[in-house]
Amino acid sequence: MCVAAEQSGLLTRAQCLAAGMTDPAIRWRLSRGHWIAVHHGVYLTVRGRDDWRTGAVAAQLAVDGSAWSHRSAAFVHGLNAVPPEHIDLVIDARHRIRPPRGVVLHRRADADDAVDPLHWPWRTTVEETVLDVSALGSVDDMFAVLGRAFQRRLTTEQAVLARLAARTRHPRRELLQLVLADAADGAESAMEVRFVRDVLRPHGLPIGVRQRSTSPDRRERHDVGFPEQRVLVELDGRLGHEGREARVKDGRRDRRSAAGGWLTVRAFWPDVAVTPCELAVEVAAILESRGWRDTGRTCRRRECAFRLESPGGAKSAL
Repeated sequence: MCVAAEQSGLLTRAQCLAAGMTDPAIRWRLSRGHWIAVHHGVYLTVRGRDDWRTGAVAAQLAVDGSAWSHRSAAFVHGLNAVPPEHIDLVIDARHRIRPPRGVVLHRRADADDAVDPLHWPWRTTVEETVLDVSALGSVDDMFAVLGRAFQRRLTTEQAVLARLAARTRHPRRELLQLVLADAADGAESAMEVRFVRDVLRPHGLPIGVRQRSTSPDRRERHDVGFPEQRVLVELDGRLGHEGREARVKDGRRDRRSAAGGWLTVRAFWPDVAVTPCELAVEVAAILESRGWRDTGRTCRRRECAFRLESPGGAKSAL
């Protein structure tokens, strides 16, 4: 029964037979209610267990050669706080099997390479899990899982980039490469370029002054400043590494700038890379509230937020 204890009270038919138990002995335990058949050939030997992990282990035992993946692996790694509704399992692409109830199978040619060899029950590595989950849900979900992975020091930007190199068909490959490479360099240079290219210039907003200093000694520099309106825009490209010390430092710098009449506005990667038009509307409103006398305009995007927010007021870029 040591094997059952390691498997959340579960045993497979193959394990029972290998230990010397006969089919009649297995059937007797099932018929008397001592054991419960959870899946075909998978038995729960401890009555009353119905927690998520027991069900997830049972699903993995029912599919030979499988491992937890996607949101199931994310929950086990601590990247998601809530267990998923179904169990995600990754298997070799050549393995043909009907999934048990409540199980979603993901077939990969390189399934073995994606699995963490140091942990049982088997699950995909943190890097592969991050990439799998990043392909699901919204872009905000993608940034959330990246932030948790780095904040908990489960992986690094470089490690995720290395695995992404082999995922040429990942739906968010370009955005991930841009964000991860920029974060790995410890700078927001690519984010600053995008802010000017996608937020300010196409919407007719002032370009501002990059690396603006508001202190007499010029030691404190800000990403983008609008001197006439005394507005600062800080572009925060950090993904879970900021920690309390960095947040305290940022807060003190913002307060010192505020004492000189500067308003600090913070934008993050999802704002700049995913919703630049919405960010442009917000920046324009802030600048207007502090004396900017011009008007923003719609860009060439069909669903530009300027067009949706003020169809009669914004100028057109077309």
